[in-house]
Amino acid sequence: MPTPFVIAEAGVNHNGSLDRALELVDIAVEAGADAVKFQTFSASDLADAQADLAEYQRTSSDDSRTQLDLLRSLELTHEEFAAIRAHCNERGIPFLSTGFDVPELRFLVDELEIPIVKIASGDLTFAPLLVAAGETGLPTILSTGMADLDEIGRALRFLAFGYARFDGVIDAAARPTAEALESAWHARNDHREFAQAVTVLHCTTQYPASPESLNLRAMRTIAEEFGTRVGYSDHSLGSTASVIATTLGAAVIEKHFTTDRSLPGPDHSASLDPDGLRAFVRDLRDVEVMLGSPVKECQPVEAGNRDVVRRSIFAARDIAEGATITEADLVCRRPAQGRTAFDFWEVVGTTATRPHRAGEHVG
Repeated sequence: MPTPFVIAEAGVNHNGSLDRALELVDIAVEAGADAVKFQTFSASDLADAQADLAEYQRTSSDDSRTQLDLLRSLELTHEEFAAIRAHCNERGIPFLSTGFDVPELRFLVDELEIPIVKIASGDLTFAPLLVAAGETGLPTILSTGMADLDEIGRALRFLAFGYARFDGVIDAAARPTAEALESAWHARNDHREFAQAVTVLHCTTQYPASPESLNLRAMRTIAEEFGTRVGYSDHSLGSTASVIATTLGAAVIEKHFTTDRSLPGPDHSASLDPDGLRAFVRDLRDVEVMLGSPVKECQPVEAGNRDVVRRSIFAARDIAEGATITEADLVCRRPAQGRTAFDFWEVVGTTATRPHRAGEHVG
């Protein structure tokens, strides 16, 4: 089982500060993550002025801010994202970012040249963005927090439609009608290796997500239902859930991290600190090593112990030459330097070909 691709999710934990964003890149590099990911959005395009905060976004019960207020405090400019991308290049780590609108996605693809498109759980039903993601022709990671199988299936059909446009299987002017979506979905293996292009992340949209809400077995259900690669976007505390997800076949693992969990902001308290991220990546790397091979055999490190802790057959008392050997004549003791104790019953009933003194190997 290959090690999952580990995305260190910086998200909006920069709190609108370019300097902190650059520091987050450094932390991701030092932790050994495979990529670092941010979130690119225009607050006014993402949320209406009347949109309330989610419960996890509130700082207190009387927090009267709107989502628009919060998002404005977390925005970075395109120029700042270009600087982050340049810093990622310098540090040798892939830069990723979730584009929350089609123009932001195009900016990320066309100008910052992201290698992978990420669709957030909240945009699983945002059909225009799904089609636009497919039209890039890039691999896509789709988070599925709050979704059921039917919604995931519909989202994948819009993605397939976009990929079909990219490959020229469907005309660029064609509308994603129900018939066209089904056609694109069922033809996906003909026009593209869709199962390899798309990774569906199981996810629980709560920060932090409680253990009883994780439902990790659903990841395999997604894989069986849709035939795509699967992964896990982990909003729980610690690394246990991601370790389990890795053993269940997660190809991608995504985890939020921060410079300081005590900072104000919606995601800090449910994120890993720098030491936590290093331990998290180490734990996931260890999974592949620990799972090892499906072949059951004596490991090289065990070989030296085998003779020491296994038993062989000894004479429990003196045995005369020509005597018929009985159970009472034998005992099995360490070390395993003579005939294996597996053969105990094969020795019983045989004739001693020579005399044996008590404590000697028999057989």
